[in-house]
Amino acid sequence: MERIKANESVAGSGLRTHNREMASPFDLRLRILNEGFRTGGLPLRIERRGQRLGLRGRLPRRDGAGFQVQRLSLGLKADGTGLETAVQRLHQVCGDLAGGRFCWSRWFSSHPRRPHGQEAGGSADGCTHALQRFREAFEADPVRSRNPAGQRSTWTTAYWPYLRRLAMVQEQRQQPLGRALLAQTLESYQLASRSRQQCGTVLAALARQEGIPLPEDWSARAGGYGLHRAGHRQLPTDRQIMAAWHRIPNPAWRWVLGVMATYGLRNHEVFFCDCSALHGDGAPVVRVLAASKTGERQVWPFLPEWVRHFALADVRRPPVTTNLAQVTLQRVGRRVMEQFRRYKVGFSPYDLRHAWAVRTIHLGLPDTVAARMMGHSVAIHTRTYHHWMTHRDQQQAVNTALAQRHVAGSP
Repeated sequence: MERIKANESVAGSGLRTHNREMASPFDLRLRILNEGFRTGGLPLRIERRGQRLGLRGRLPRRDGAGFQVQRLSLGLKADGTGLETAVQRLHQVCGDLAGGRFCWSRWFSSHPRRPHGQEAGGSADGCTHALQRFREAFEADPVRSRNPAGQRSTWTTAYWPYLRRLAMVQEQRQQPLGRALLAQTLESYQLASRSRQQCGTVLAALARQEGIPLPEDWSARAGGYGLHRAGHRQLPTDRQIMAAWHRIPNPAWRWVLGVMATYGLRNHEVFFCDCSALHGDGAPVVRVLAASKTGERQVWPFLPEWVRHFALADVRRPPVTTNLAQVTLQRVGRRVMEQFRRYKVGFSPYDLRHAWAVRTIHLGLPDTVAARMMGHSVAIHTRTYHHWMTHRDQQQAVNTALAQRHVAGSP
């Protein structure tokens, strides 16, 4: 047995020697450099992946919770010139780490942040590489990666359409990726539209990554959806919602409308929620599961009597494929929209979600609590429902003033 182990050890040593002999001069140079970095106590190494070079080592987590071994894409070719640049980048990153200045937004691109006003990516190839780096950064986000299905859905619906529009405008105009091209892409969307607002958000994130300075009024030029379109949307009344529920002949799709109206769920969340609490004596809370777009949360009914009126405890989900290895959340949600059209409901599924939010405003639920139940930020909640909140606050101020006047005038 000892002889066999000795022979295996010799064989393994010979194989490693053979591999070193077969290694290319470039790989040998890379190995020597990395050994020097290790000896010098540097936390990073240069890594070759196919024909590209990057860095690997202990880097700050993007959520600020300490350090972990991660990759940093450089977008450099695995050749002599690329290796020399990679060495420079490694020392720059190590310097940032040592000085407490490291910032992911600076190092997600294949080069340090450009000087103010300098254009990026002077060709379609440069734009393509920038979009590739952006997607790598998106997929590497530790918070989003906790929910792969939600991450894929967010990229497909909230990011990629606007980046694809950017690439199309770049191809048509033959301009470098810079402030002018970003502005032209934004202006290709209708004023005060939700698409324009979302495009502005996505392009601003791309600009931060690529070091492109945006105009000071970028937010104002991109915004407007919440203050205009959503604020004047014609939402169904409670009476119209109940009438539409009665018109749907299919019990499963009737249940879908009822649970969306009562809990303000997104289309796909109907198929990714736990309704078991509706059977007990406690609060009839629906728990949206972690597989949904914005993760797990709890939602209370508004109106509570609708739980009984719509017979929501008798859960009857339609037979829709929910295996996220085969379908996306967007496709699951599209089935709801298709059925609403089929049964001529008279409003969109998302109108039910907006109506739920407005109902909570009128009933006095704190905006922070409503935003948490809806699964979005308070900023988005305030922007989207600004019109109704303003009316509520003004009405409360009027009521208070009239009450004070009554007290002051009483004997």
